[in-house]
Amino acid sequence: MKIRHPEKINKPINPIKKKPNWIKSKLLNSQEFFLTKSIVNQHKLKTVCQEANCPNITECWSKRHATFLIMGEICTRACAFCDVSTGKPMPLNQQEPMKIASAIKKLNLKHAVITSVDRDDLVDGGAEHFSDVIIETRKINPKTTIEVLTPDFLRKGQSYKKVIEAKPDVFNHNIETVPGLYRQVRPGSRYFASLELLKNTKQIDKNIFTKSGLMVGLGENKDEIIQVMDDLRSAEVDFLTIGQYLQPSTKHHPLNRYYTLEEFDELKNVAISKGFLLVSSSPLTRSSYHADEDFAALQKNRLNQTNAQSIS
Repeated sequence: MKIRHPEKINKPINPIKKKPNWIKSKLLNSQEFFLTKSIVNQHKLKTVCQEANCPNITECWSKRHATFLIMGEICTRACAFCDVSTGKPMPLNQQEPMKIASAIKKLNLKHAVITSVDRDDLVDGGAEHFSDVIIETRKINPKTTIEVLTPDFLRKGQSYKKVIEAKPDVFNHNIETVPGLYRQVRPGSRYFASLELLKNTKQIDKNIFTKSGLMVGLGENKDEIIQVMDDLRSAEVDFLTIGQYLQPSTKHHPLNRYYTLEEFDELKNVAISKGFLLVSSSPLTRSSYHADEDFAALQKNRLNQTNAQSIS
């Protein structure tokens, strides 16, 4: 039985603040949007775009870019910011890796993003299933770069290494918020465990880009954000995304405030100065928002640098 955030049932109602005029979703191509939707439905797949009510779904699906949600749509945790359902998950679908690979081929994705719910009920937290999806995707999409957005594999020992051994191009795990807000926002997670996961990934395979993301507007201050940036750089994280928290319902963690466009630009400049290779910072930035375009731009820049060095 699916349960939606049972821990919020008896919590006080948190009124939702009206969005400012600079937060607007876009629909670019309705025909492509419905084509993406039909391919997802045809393969009976889940996407985080739908399950988390992402504000960018119309824009991304209009570009045939969907972020696949594996291991079901029911999470074993109940983070106070998230709109994904909480409850007892179903058993893993062993056909899912092949279905994901087929959908990626039909969508002709140059860069595929694969994420999941937390599966604390599984011995390895779902690490082997992630590995299977990466391997199957590569079999029929050898030119597609693969980005995974994983859970923290908390208390699952060395299981996360299975994901690294499958060699995704980008290993993403979101830190989400500042450590002082973890008890309220991510009660089932641990800040330093997430940092350690990112650090260990880079130490095991230097060729894999690591990535993490932050939400702002939960009640943090800028000094705390900058400290998280420093912590992530100490863990050798390469990419950073910063986006506005949008309160899904009155039962979710209250929105403290909306950041202005100028503040997002300021945070981006600070992050770049700290050495992140890629930084995306805007109200609607999410982990996979423009991930394909950003990664392609990085590869192009690196190629240009290599060519320039060879000429000189």
